[in-house]
Amino acid sequence: MKSHCKQIVIVILSIFLLSCSSDDSASKTPVTTLPVIVPPVTEIPTTPIASSIRYLALGDSYTIGQSVCETCRYPEQLKLILKATYPQTDFSLKVIARTGWTTSDLISAINNENPDANYDLVTLLIGVNNQYQQRDFSLYQKEFPQLLNKAIALAKGDKKNVLVLSIPDYAYTPFASGYSQANRTKISDEIEQYNTFAENTCINNGVSFVSITDITRQGLSNKNLVASDGLHPSELAYKLFTDRILPKVKMIFQD
Repeated sequence: MKSHCKQIVIVILSIFLLSCSSDDSASKTPVTTLPVIVPPVTEIPTTPIASSIRYLALGDSYTIGQSVCETCRYPEQLKLILKATYPQTDFSLKVIARTGWTTSDLISAINNENPDANYDLVTLLIGVNNQYQQRDFSLYQKEFPQLLNKAIALAKGDKKNVLVLSIPDYAYTPFASGYSQANRTKISDEIEQYNTFAENTCINNGVSFVSITDITRQGLSNKNLVASDGLHPSELAYKLFTDRILPKVKMIFQD
């Protein structure tokens, strides 16, 4: 009997020891963990541009920024955002523009000022006063190509450094809201004629054309797009102009 009990005790102890050994072995089994992969920091490369950029803006009241602050007009807004984009580059701006100028007036002003032909960027927006003053359309057909050639010459003779903006449509402003529908339609149709000619001329000469007319055609539904005089673009409208222009300007500088 004692021998039998002793055998039972031995069996129980063996089972207990085997169980402990198994648990201990399991606890010592190394746990495989996947390494944490940290993606490398990717910086968007910025192609260096010239240490200084000279910008010339040619036009009329839409360029000089009639009824908005000096830094609100689109050439100034463009210069400021370019400075922020390329902080290592010095940007200078010259504006040849005045309220009421036609293509003839702008040609005379350029000839009188005789600016240096070493600008890295030239923008041109002209023609609304030809339409408003009811000059014959043939005058624009004759003088716009002349102004485009002058702009190219002033841009170091490089047509890729020139941007032409379309003419805003003042039929969609409080100023023109008192006109008859027939007169407002006539204004829009004539401005469309001017813009089509300007765009086709740019295409034929390999010059970039930026259309901003659709922005100004929201002037009656969004009064914030019109300056306090009820006629000219507001600071917000000029910001939207600048947003359209900026990608093309960046392409010029990155070439």
